[in-house]
Amino acid sequence: MLPSVALLSLLAAAPFTVVATPTTPTTPPKDVNPFLGKNYYANSHYSKELDQTKVAFLKKGDLLNAARVTTVQRTGTFVWVSNVAGLSGIDTAIAEARAERPGDSAGEFSSANGGLQRYKTEFVDKFAKAVSSAPDLTFAIVLEPDSLGNVITNQGIPFCATASPFNGEGIAYAISKLQFPNVSLYIDAAHGGWLGWADNLPLAAAEFSKVLKLAQTFKKGATIRGFATDVSNFNPYIANPRANYTEWSPSYDEKNYALSLAPFLQNASVPHHFIIDVGRSGLQNQREEWGDWCNVKAGYGERPTTDTGSDIVDSLVWVKPAGC
Repeated sequence: MLPSVALLSLLAAAPFTVVATPTTPTTPPKDVNPFLGKNYYANSHYSKELDQTKVAFLKKGDLLNAARVTTVQRTGTFVWVSNVAGLSGIDTAIAEARAERPGDSAGEFSSANGGLQRYKTEFVDKFAKAVSSAPDLTFAIVLEPDSLGNVITNQGIPFCATASPFNGEGIAYAISKLQFPNVSLYIDAAHGGWLGWADNLPLAAAEFSKVLKLAQTFKKGATIRGFATDVSNFNPYIANPRANYTEWSPSYDEKNYALSLAPFLQNASVPHHFIIDVGRSGLQNQREEWGDWCNVKAGYGERPTTDTGSDIVDSLVWVKPAGC
């Protein structure tokens, strides 16, 4: 399989004010934004990685940038679970989220040697068990960044063509196993510069629909909240100004990508809410080509918020920790 990566964000289940969380969670209305009224969990592992940076600023007497590092450390960031060994990170995150509440490994699950079955039993099942142990928390989970993007656009590459059925079934199985009332699932939908071109939009919607229907064969009624875009990438949520290399694309920024993809998803009866990774998109137009993705010096983007200006965008988030 392609990199077997799931992303997990823990959101404190109580509102910002001190309100007790019900011991037994109730199923939320289907069209309520799961991020509203929640605290975004600040990933302690990422925070610790920034300690050295803060110390360096303090040694130079640069109190302003040291304070900025502290702000980043306190900003909600998704927990990246990339392999079986990383599953213990879920337990750590759950424990920390409760404490804070007011009051890919390409080789590990290769398609050879029973990789798909191992992915299901050794990774997804254990991941789902860990999540199910915390019914008092609210989870937003992004499934398998880049996997379906490669399925949709890279069928001419033998490796990707061979991996496609495994990726589709693996993601469908994960959807079916994570049908908990306190979980909102977002399938990774790459980004506007990848799947947002006019020719790719209907292909993307068709593939996403196929995967969701397959999930429903594993568990009747299985569903998702929507899609995550721009994970690990540098596209702005709202381009100002629009980059020259986006001239022929309707998806010249991530907001327009969501708006462009949504009608195709709706026509395919697929849920069409979005979260957008903006953790690396602070400075716009820092590259010459849309395909430039390695260490683009775009800086930190807007901090996570539900103030998105769009009914279909649930939240701006930091999925990929900036600088990692």
